[in-house]
Amino acid sequence: MKRVRNFINGEFADSEGGRSFQSISPIDNQPIASVADSSAADVDRAVAAASKAFESWSKMNPSNRKQILLKVAAGIEARASELAEWETRDMGKPIHDSRTKDVPRAAFNFRFFADYAEHVGTHAFDKGWDRTFGYELREPVGVVAAISPWNFPLMLLTWKVAPALAFGCTVVAKPAEQSPITASILAEICSDAGMPPGVFNVVNGFGPDAAGEALTRHPDVSAITFTGESNTGKAIMKAAADGLKKLSFELGGKSASIVCADADMQAAVAGSVLGVFLNQGEVCLAGSRVLVQRPIYDEFCARMVEDIESWKIGDPLEDSTRVGPLVSGEHIEKVLSYIELAEAEGGKRLTGGERLTSGDLGKGNFVSPAIFADLDNSMRVCREEIFGPVATVMPFDEVDEAIAIANDSRYGLAGMVWTKSLDIAHHVARAVKTGNMWVNCFFVRDLRLPFGGYKDSGIGREGGEYSHEFFTESKAVVIKFD
Repeated sequence: MKRVRNFINGEFADSEGGRSFQSISPIDNQPIASVADSSAADVDRAVAAASKAFESWSKMNPSNRKQILLKVAAGIEARASELAEWETRDMGKPIHDSRTKDVPRAAFNFRFFADYAEHVGTHAFDKGWDRTFGYELREPVGVVAAISPWNFPLMLLTWKVAPALAFGCTVVAKPAEQSPITASILAEICSDAGMPPGVFNVVNGFGPDAAGEALTRHPDVSAITFTGESNTGKAIMKAAADGLKKLSFELGGKSASIVCADADMQAAVAGSVLGVFLNQGEVCLAGSRVLVQRPIYDEFCARMVEDIESWKIGDPLEDSTRVGPLVSGEHIEKVLSYIELAEAEGGKRLTGGERLTSGDLGKGNFVSPAIFADLDNSMRVCREEIFGPVATVMPFDEVDEAIAIANDSRYGLAGMVWTKSLDIAHHVARAVKTGNMWVNCFFVRDLRLPFGGYKDSGIGREGGEYSHEFFTESKAVVIKFD
């Protein structure tokens, strides 16, 4: 059993009263860590430490902050194997993805924002006709609450922490209770990198009436960056309202992958399958609604089935595994209930949707990836976020029909279009109401671009200059010359 403690003011500490809970591995549903269960008092100590550290960290030369953040990136790389293994044990993602995607990206997040913060500029305006000169100052916003999800525990935590620290803020992080281990290791890495006490803090625990709510309501927290489920985002927004805090939310999704008849069939099949089943479908960006133009519909469905059935379901600690377990027993029951609902609503099951019950996999939360065809967008399985390995495939005739289906959703986080026509690609990208649109690819990120969602998929944008804007306050200075 690994011991996961809070990290406050540069030191690891138990929660008030020594309260703890167990982190359960979805691989076999056995406990792997004892985790501090924090109270409002623990949050108070962490925020106080961050507030005190802000006085000096915010004034530090960005070049000096950069050197510390680059050491953090190097520390992540030095402990990459350890981080990848705990990421997999804690939430079930295949070890190959942890090693080759998540951990390298976590290190890159620190490198990117360390460099960006050193060189980013602001606006200046010379009004020579009235002998004035105006310019913009950017100042760190203060203490930031970083609340990260369980599906990409380390990568999405660093997506928040790296820019906040780079732009001079201090951070109190609360990782998801389902996957808290790598946040604790990141705290060790930050300490070893020479980060001053109180600059980065971690409090573990739960959300409502617990550490998460106390953090979002705390009067000395200036901004909240949150990734997670849309209803949780609404609750955080209400809790933060009295303090008029800055908010940046990346929330749920029910994205559409639009496959046109002229698409490269092989690329569209592989990309759409990846878009649904990456990380067992536990991805906010997942293109779980696959819309296929009617002339290629039957062939496309058959090739989707062939592709996903080649993915190995198994122990996520094995390099060859592509589908691991779902994060918890509660979550697999939710996903299985949607699989039953898809059939009840008249969907045609083409493959998968079975819980694995035999052998070692029977001890964990494994379900075979499911594909349902011949559905209608009015059905619940096409409208509600399942957050699991379930694809719904629907036909369309004209591209504008596919756009209408894609937009007929309370969500607007991501989307894909597969076509060889540049005209169609631009038309779809402009017409679909979503924060991210990929053309003939999926999950490709440029950290300079804005990241966020429309409608119930989020508020605000982060990445590059957008993170700079969120984690700082803007001040206008006007000088009058005699």
